[in-house]
Amino acid sequence: MRVFKFGGASVKDPDSVRNVATIIRNHHGAGPLVVVLSAMGKTTNALEDLCTHFMEGNKDSMLTFFDQIRDMHFDIARGLFASSDHPVFRVLEQSFYQLYYYISEPPGTNYNYEYDRIVSTGEVVSTQILSAYLDQTGLPNRLFMARKLIITDASFRDARIDWITSTQSIQEQLTPFLTPHKKEPGIPSLVITQGFLGGTPQGFTTTLGREGSDFSAAIIAYALKADEVVIWKDVPGLLNADPKLMDSTVLLRNISYQEAIELAYYGATIIHPKTLKPLLKKKIPLRVKSFAQPGLPGSLINDNELFDSQNPSFIFKFDQVLVSMFPKDFSFIAEDNLARIFADFAKHGVKINLMQNSAISFTVCFDKDRTKTPALLRDLGKLFTVKYNDCLQLVTVRHYQKAVVDEMIGNREVVMEQKNRTTMQLVLRDR
Repeated sequence: MRVFKFGGASVKDPDSVRNVATIIRNHHGAGPLVVVLSAMGKTTNALEDLCTHFMEGNKDSMLTFFDQIRDMHFDIARGLFASSDHPVFRVLEQSFYQLYYYISEPPGTNYNYEYDRIVSTGEVVSTQILSAYLDQTGLPNRLFMARKLIITDASFRDARIDWITSTQSIQEQLTPFLTPHKKEPGIPSLVITQGFLGGTPQGFTTTLGREGSDFSAAIIAYALKADEVVIWKDVPGLLNADPKLMDSTVLLRNISYQEAIELAYYGATIIHPKTLKPLLKKKIPLRVKSFAQPGLPGSLINDNELFDSQNPSFIFKFDQVLVSMFPKDFSFIAEDNLARIFADFAKHGVKINLMQNSAISFTVCFDKDRTKTPALLRDLGKLFTVKYNDCLQLVTVRHYQKAVVDEMIGNREVVMEQKNRTTMQLVLRDR
């Protein structure tokens, strides 16, 4: 049994959906298959904008985004289904009516709760369209709601998995279906579900963090003891840098779980940081392949460490904030100061990407967030003198080589540098 995960770029228009269906059809005969799907195209970004306008009470702007999102999905459906009477249109109408009804009410005070309720619509409607299209093209399948499979706590926007309950739920619901059809022996079963989403025991929708669909695939693979996970991307495999940011990139054909976890931890966007750990625990291989060129071998992540240091890898993070904190009484930075600082970061759910301390200061670099950053800075300012810069870049280089790093820096200013035997991190600012 295998788990396939397709991202938003793979289903951005009717032709893309047809391509995904072809990939599924070509692998359908090799055994039972679970397909985990993201929202279509840039739907998540648009729903995030809708959510922001909803929370701010900008009704006209909110409804503009709603209409654009709805129209885009209906346009894709019309490109896939010849008849306007196809049942999928009624299903989509109901999903968007539920969203419209929800945003017609005044927003609550918990932004993260509202975010999960609204943004989750993207994955729901994308799977409704794909499931219906597969049925139409002769690939019978079963659509499951991920919020009933992956059980989490109520940490909205970054929910924690209840592994025991989720494993039981996934096995109980999916295993009976992931067996050969009794009436048609030899034809494996096909399951469709959403990435990125989970649900609390009380039935509230949660999300697993941005780009969490990879994690969803890993959770399901872990629960079902899958033979393999395949993540289908718009690149030929796992590259040593983002091809949009560097002219020459190298395909990493085979790296270890440990190396992939390091790359993911530092922010490599090809794999979600939480994805590798459940796969490592059960030794489930992960392949990264191109949905545009499915015949290419792609990249393999397993327990082979032989090729880990063969090429340097570059991870870029933009819109970074660099904050330095100084005790107001000019005392040394000590354990009690650090405990207070880390408590504030934990309170606001802000992940530190880089940290460095001196005798009287502690400096951290993290992703800028519209709501979290101002609140965090206010709390830090109660006990410390705070100085910060934003609009910075953080570059992490694994297995660095000086000449390659110097070329990458170019004429940018190095604001902060930190390195160990295998990894260098640079905070950069354009001059």
